[in-house]
Amino acid sequence: MAWSISTIAIVLLVAGNLAASLSDVAVKLLEGDISSFQYVFVRQSLSVLLLLPLWLRLPATERALSAPGIIAIRAVLIMIGSGCMMVAITHLPLATANAVFYAAPLLMLPLSVWVLKETPPLAKIVATAIGFVGVLLVLRPSQFHWAAWFALGTATTLAIFNILSRKLPQSQPVITTLFWTSVMTVPFSAILAAMYWQPINAEQLWLIAISASLILTYNGLAVIAYKKAPAGQIALAEYSGLVFIAAIGVWGFNEIPDSLTALGIILIILPLLPYREMIQRRKRIQ
Repeated sequence: MAWSISTIAIVLLVAGNLAASLSDVAVKLLEGDISSFQYVFVRQSLSVLLLLPLWLRLPATERALSAPGIIAIRAVLIMIGSGCMMVAITHLPLATANAVFYAAPLLMLPLSVWVLKETPPLAKIVATAIGFVGVLLVLRPSQFHWAAWFALGTATTLAIFNILSRKLPQSQPVITTLFWTSVMTVPFSAILAAMYWQPINAEQLWLIAISASLILTYNGLAVIAYKKAPAGQIALAEYSGLVFIAAIGVWGFNEIPDSLTALGIILIILPLLPYREMIQRRKRIQ
């Protein structure tokens, strides 16, 4: 069975969102005992160390920095988004924070039109709206907290970050993109972290290391996915993280979804199904 490029990109995004969901749990367990600047610096430094052996194994021509301007912008977005994410997850319930994070796919539709000159079909717009209704049903924010603005900041930076993946050279390996993006974040985050430094214990370092590896996984898969297919065709797959968050809530925190939550999950999953491909495959079989 041959999958289309869009289907492969959606699968990659779903896997990436599982990693991102687990990263959020690791950040939540930090309980805000270190500053957000410190978290970003340590996480990005660990990311560089994790990526360095893989980057060194590449040929010299593939290790070179390409599109430095785009990568620098993405590095700044990582710093801002990561800091906002930690503040939001620390001060908001995990479900509430993620409800705002998942505004990112909605923001990506107009951004893809403005930045990439793409024209998403009406069906994608409607499906995205249905998915957002599912977001509200699953995560139903019960209160507006000042930290919700930081969650919105994360959603905005994530949307721009993914859109800019389409501006990266197709020939540049994902490892090279992730390595140079991480390298560029270290000096700036180090200056800010030094101003708000607090003691870090082994458990906190372990949690940050887990978060770093998981978010690297998401970023790598997102780069591949958004370079393979137009953002407007696959951005809806970002909602798959809601399913993982619901499952983690049941398994780890004994949060049993109610009927509205179950309905929301259905509304999120249904638009992700490749109906057109299934219909075409059925016609070929017939």
